[in-house]
Amino acid sequence: MAFDNTVTVTGNITRDPELRFTPGGSAVATFGLAWNRRWQNRQTNETEEQVSFFDVTCLNTLAENVSESLVKGTRVVVSGRLEQRSWETQDGERRSKIEIIADEVSPSLRWATVEVIKNERRDGGGGGRNQGGGGYQGGGGRSNRNQPQGYEPDEEPF
Repeated sequence: MAFDNTVTVTGNITRDPELRFTPGGSAVATFGLAWNRRWQNRQTNETEEQVSFFDVTCLNTLAENVSESLVKGTRVVVSGRLEQRSWETQDGERRSKIEIIADEVSPSLRWATVEVIKNERRDGGGGGRNQGGGGYQGGGGRSNRNQPQGYEPDEEPF
């Protein structure tokens, strides 16, 4: 889209994803993300650091997969759009924050390995309670869990 404000941030999860459901049954997961920027100060020759914190919101199937798969401390890559939230405190002060509404969340493979377990296809997309498995487990290897009968892992998917 021409007016989308897409961002991609790599960082560490600061709190375990919290999963909840809307009254309509849609899954929503939220977690914190920290991004550390380090650089060498040329004047002092010392390493300096700036930490940025983001709130990340995931919806529907992504929310369920994130809550089942990721934990505090996991390094992830988040791609999504920025959204500003504004509110007024009890003292009448206006506050706002910018959060990331995630389109994609994935574990970083820079210092970890993962095992991918595909969800079963659902008609109509969207999320719902207890409709399929999550997706991230540390370690390697292959698993045939959640695969159709007769499926061979080395077989082409088409």
